[in-house]
Amino acid sequence: MPRPVVYLIYNLLLPIALLLGLPTFVIKGIRRGGLARNFRQRLGLFRKETLARFNGEKPIWIHAVSVGEIFVALKIVESLQNAAPGQKIVLSTTTTTGYTVAAERESETLTVIHNPVDLPVVTSRVIRLIDPSQLVLVEAEVWPNLVGQLKRRGVPVKLVNARLSPRSEKRYQKFLPLIRPVFSLLDGVSVPFEVDQDRWAGLGVPSGHIAVLGSVKFDNGRASETASEQISELRTWLVETGLPGESRILLGGSTHDGEEVLLAQTAKSLREKFPTLALVIIPRHAERGGEIASQLEQVGFSPVLKSESNRAVPNRVKSTTQPSWAPPCSAEENRVWIANTTGELRSWFHLAELVVIGKSFTANGGQNPVEPILAGKPVVVGPNMQNFSDVVTDLKSANGICQVEAADELPEALRAFLDDPETGLEMARRGKAAMARHEGAADRTTAFILDSVAGQTGSDQPT
Repeated sequence: MPRPVVYLIYNLLLPIALLLGLPTFVIKGIRRGGLARNFRQRLGLFRKETLARFNGEKPIWIHAVSVGEIFVALKIVESLQNAAPGQKIVLSTTTTTGYTVAAERESETLTVIHNPVDLPVVTSRVIRLIDPSQLVLVEAEVWPNLVGQLKRRGVPVKLVNARLSPRSEKRYQKFLPLIRPVFSLLDGVSVPFEVDQDRWAGLGVPSGHIAVLGSVKFDNGRASETASEQISELRTWLVETGLPGESRILLGGSTHDGEEVLLAQTAKSLREKFPTLALVIIPRHAERGGEIASQLEQVGFSPVLKSESNRAVPNRVKSTTQPSWAPPCSAEENRVWIANTTGELRSWFHLAELVVIGKSFTANGGQNPVEPILAGKPVVVGPNMQNFSDVVTDLKSANGICQVEAADELPEALRAFLDDPETGLEMARRGKAAMARHEGAADRTTAFILDSVAGQTGSDQPT
């Protein structure tokens, strides 16, 4: 389909989609905070101090969707700052939680903003204000108007750490006549695995512009300098809220609705044999904290919230920030710790003995299983890991991860690792070795970004 026709269809449908999504956007903005700033910046309206940071700097503009992509982007930012000191960078993000995490790293050379809505009049204004030297899209989100306008101005656009699950590929293929004219505009795409090359080429990206560089997400070469301090703070919070010192921590990471109760009931059944087992839950969406606490109370558990959720917390659910909080009690009393805060998941992994990955039991797609493996922890995932099928396949072939086929298999899988901790640790070591191919991916991606001719790196592959 001709590109002008694709853009005509897109720009006719986009305003309708935006209007339909506006109520949800406002509700989420109220819950998560920062609605006014969020709304202004999405329309290309910035404060004077922000505009002053753009003035004449020709920054590299990096765009990431949410918290997971922001962490990838921040690794790339760190590598760029090492490779090109003084290089100005603008980092935009779609979600308010992503903005919160990124804003903590804002500096003289890094400016964080909310991404502009992809309406031609808005993107044109933001491009003129930022005047980027190039746009770097992280993992998946390609906005047609933004990309098209930059290309007309001669500004390179690259997609890095590009993710495309088999399910997403099938969905894209259904709309290939609409997709191909946009994706063919990309100057370069870096992918984690060799199998990704054909997938992206099939969507219209010239094969010579695709580089296999490994996954930045799985590159653990640049550990955060503040990680040890944050780990200590989290451990202190657990102790101060009643966690016995000898506890063995089962951690549910990036959980979705229904998985919190599943994990709580699983932990309760395991405590009959392992009485020191404690459950810590980190929900994928922190604002669900109050909702999760209410669900757990309804089935007989005693939840502890790390902070007040943006959602109303039922009166009978006590937050640890309240001075009248109940005295410490033991894990046997069905206490569940809920870390409803953002930007701490990686540190939490280091405190766990076992990790269960969310969105793999009661939802589809799964979440990233590699970060806890890199932290040396045995990982159990459910049957629904479609978004990470390639990496799970790699890990399973190396016997570096445990995947159960159904929720009722979870207690037995965890029991085996609790009975023999060394078995779990050995599995984690095998998984970590399997992920060694991704070491240095951030630096390779930086070279890919800084290379003026993306296709020249198309043959680079991690060793």
